[in-house]
Amino acid sequence: MTIIKLDKVEDNWEAVAEVYEDDSFLKSMNLPPKNTRLYYAVKMDQEKEVISFERLTEYFH
Repeated sequence: MTIIKLDKVEDNWEAVAEVYEDDSFLKSMNLPPKNTRLYYAVKMDQEKEVISFERLTEYFH
């Protein structure tokens, strides 16, 4: 996982994380694995503890 964006919003932090995950469909078919790049929106409190996250359907840099 790599944090590619980090912003302070009021007293909290909002980040976008880039995550590479194995393609579970290919794995279930016993095909060679391929990493899929996914993006997650992450919200953290003042101590940088994660309070919520969700997968983004798309992300443009």
